[in-house]
Amino acid sequence: MLRKGDSSAPVIGARGQKIAYRFTTGIMAALSLFAAFSYLSGDPKAVEGFAHLGYPQQLRIILGIAKGLGAIVLVIPGFGRLKEWAYAGFTFAWISAAIAHWTAHERGEAIMAGGLLVFLFVSYMTRPANRQWQMPARSD
Repeated sequence: MLRKGDSSAPVIGARGQKIAYRFTTGIMAALSLFAAFSYLSGDPKAVEGFAHLGYPQQLRIILGIAKGLGAIVLVIPGFGRLKEWAYAGFTFAWISAAIAHWTAHERGEAIMAGGLLVFLFVSYMTRPANRQWQMPARSD
């Protein structure tokens, strides 16, 4: 990441970038694994939460599986293309969660989903090259 107006001076060094990546990715993965366990185990709060928002319980199961797999994919090395899908999936899930909670007048939960989006953005922007998907070169 670069400072505004200076194309050569980094905002944070390589060590700071690594710390930011590991911290934000670790928090997201831990919270996603906890949510996945909660969704898949049928925790009464999760069941009530989905019902309160008007969502079918099948969505709880689907999101539980997706969040668990997405969290694992984000923390293991390699699998750049899968990581892109995981980042996209978390983006859609948390934007949807923020909107659903906001319209249900649950401002705290909506803000939490927005905060997770910020962590997701920081994780995505600070990830090392070996955790990015390298698109193959075209041979036209």
